[in-house]
Amino acid sequence: MNNEKIYDTALVGGGLAGLCLSIQLAKQGHKVILFEKETYPFHKVCGEYISMESWDFLCSLGLPLLAMNLPMIRNLEVSSPAGKLFRQPLPLGGFGISRFLLDNALKNIALEAGVEIKEGTKVEDVVFNEDHFELQVKQQMIIARTCAGTFGKRSNLDVKWKRSFLQRNSSKLDNFIAVKYHIRLAFPLDTIALHNFEDGYCGLSKIEADRYCLCYLTNAANLKKSHNSIEEMEQQILAKNPFLKIVLNKANRLYDSPLTISQVSFQKKSQVDNHLLMLGDAAGLITPLCGNGMSMAMHSSKIAAGQLNTFLQGQISRQELEENYQLEWKKNFAGRLRTGRIIQSFFGKAWKTEIFISVMKLFPAIARQLIRQTHGKPF
Repeated sequence: MNNEKIYDTALVGGGLAGLCLSIQLAKQGHKVILFEKETYPFHKVCGEYISMESWDFLCSLGLPLLAMNLPMIRNLEVSSPAGKLFRQPLPLGGFGISRFLLDNALKNIALEAGVEIKEGTKVEDVVFNEDHFELQVKQQMIIARTCAGTFGKRSNLDVKWKRSFLQRNSSKLDNFIAVKYHIRLAFPLDTIALHNFEDGYCGLSKIEADRYCLCYLTNAANLKKSHNSIEEMEQQILAKNPFLKIVLNKANRLYDSPLTISQVSFQKKSQVDNHLLMLGDAAGLITPLCGNGMSMAMHSSKIAAGQLNTFLQGQISRQELEENYQLEWKKNFAGRLRTGRIIQSFFGKAWKTEIFISVMKLFPAIARQLIRQTHGKPF
């Protein structure tokens, strides 16, 4: 092989995990190529709330957060399908920013750092061959010493590789759909709301400029019984929650049609597959009620960058690279994912949600502890 054509690291997916990892590795002097099937800037189905644990990390990458005049989010409110409301200050808090703005800004930083970015490019397959990876891209073979899967919630590669989370029997953690709008609405700038409805919940929070992100998750059965009409589902199911009824009826929607994704699974996933390190949602999808999927993706990039740099410098073996990454990932995120799944189990069914919110109102110390367990420390 011609060494000029061998990359140190190839990244499959240009979301937060991929972009942040590419920047760190490029700054460490490594030759990095990143593939993204879309073209920047683009919208993604995402809650667009980031906990403050990620602030210093993003600044260290070169993102001028202070100059971006972003909304600071310090309060949480949760409502039951019947309209019972619980409010709680967020101990750490967070900030709002759209993926349209954030990902594009990180892409520009990555380019300045020397990352080779291939937009509008889908990776068809990745094969590990003795000591390197071969990526099949548009009838071309790309060679890299290391490779990471940073492709998000669900990919053609998940299916092609028959990843274990897709082979498990269906459960209540499978087959969700997610819907997102940007809207204009009179709502507190410093509050993130989680409004529950039958078999789902909807998040609302401020992002940049005069916009709010409205993003909800529900099971596919709700859409099916609404004749596969999102509008009908919103009016017949979501709007039974009085708070959501106000939002849905008064919001000025800024998309012609909503962004949607389907077949979302919260099953446990592996952190290393086919010798690729999996980052962010590809490694384990944190439930939206925790509101920290973006922070987890960025933090996993920092963990991966450290281990990959050590491997590429010849200080550890590939086996040690994979084992170390899995251990660090589980140390930082396994508890958060477990707590998120426990909290999620209380939502979806109206009677469970009513009980949960009643308990949280009576015992706010429990609520504060749960919030802390779903937020990490600055990294």
